[in-house]
Amino acid sequence: MSASDVFEDGLLSLILTNVAYANVGDAGGLRGSLADGVFWIAIHTSGVGDTSTQSTSEATYTGYTAGGARQSVARTIAGWTVAAGIGDNDAVISFGLCTGGSNTIHSFTLGSASSGAGNMFLWGDLGSDTIVSNNVTPTFGAGQLDITLG
Repeated sequence: MSASDVFEDGLLSLILTNVAYANVGDAGGLRGSLADGVFWIAIHTSGVGDTSTQSTSEATYTGYTAGGARQSVARTIAGWTVAAGIGDNDAVISFGLCTGGSNTIHSFTLGSASSGAGNMFLWGDLGSDTIVSNNVTPTFGAGQLDITLG
């Protein structure tokens, strides 16, 4: 079974932008949180799956682990755009500059924690691996992270 783009847009908007989804649930619809909050974006060296956490195969290069780790994105319409069943980041997301070691980044997650295992909510593989070595700053351009529910 598949979900329609309208339903996916409604759920993604509720999840990513904290916008209530009218006409679903009770008379007021599925409501957003009282406070928008943030998602913490982590990057990973191998694929993650339904039972993973935010720390599963998380990047380990120096610069990521020394304070440039997970990046926060607000759950607002300024943080995300949702259309045609896809949620995209509205701004550039940059991680710490690599100052030692190296990683090949394969996937990303959205979760609840700025560090540690945290609850992983959504995940995706990158279209192609990103090699992070000395003097490289892993960056996702605006609109580069595609988030779907299907």
